[in-house]
Amino acid sequence: MPIELVAFDLDGTLVDSAPDIARAVQLTMKELHLVPPTIEEVCGWVGDGLTKLLKRALTGDYQGEPLPGQLEQARALFRRAYAENLCVDSRLYPGTLETLELLEQSCLLVCITNKSTEFTEPLLKALGVYAHFDLVMSGDTLPVMKPDPLPLLDAAAECGVAPGDCCMVGDSRNDMLAARAAGFRVVGVSYGYRQGADLKALGAEVILDSMAELPPWVAAAGLAAPRASG
Repeated sequence: MPIELVAFDLDGTLVDSAPDIARAVQLTMKELHLVPPTIEEVCGWVGDGLTKLLKRALTGDYQGEPLPGQLEQARALFRRAYAENLCVDSRLYPGTLETLELLEQSCLLVCITNKSTEFTEPLLKALGVYAHFDLVMSGDTLPVMKPDPLPLLDAAAECGVAPGDCCMVGDSRNDMLAARAAGFRVVGVSYGYRQGADLKALGAEVILDSMAELPPWVAAAGLAAPRASG
């Protein structure tokens, strides 16, 4: 069955953004006179949206709940710190730009992330890839985010593509669960911030070691006819 739409997760799939996220979290914790986490700890916390990231940083616990009022204070500090250093050390993973340029000749491309809109679009623009996407769905675009399948289903509907003709490419449990629930084909990547998840066990058809491996996989799955220009 031809794949007509390819959806990508952002952090840990298209972009190694952990250094800049970690810096913003560390600055936030220092402002609050708390022990700043390591970049390795932050890598294990990202992927579920800003609220959960900050709760984990504030408590040092994956399921922790901070003190009343602490979260909102941390949110304001983080938003400022991250906005000021959004794309200092963040980089596209090798082969990402070339993959987008190749796939956009025959497929619709969508970015579906749990990252807030205020950071998602500026980051994609700073990295020079925003224009390659037909649609961008951020963590606050809808009332729910991955692993809920609604962002994927909404993207497919907006693009006029049946879920069975779409695939989701991601590095995390959220991506795999959302894709399976939405009826998308499921592609995992071996790098990124998977938090120890077994992506194959979560439903990935294939695990790619490089973004450059994606176009051949899509082609083997049956590439859609090229889109008319204009």
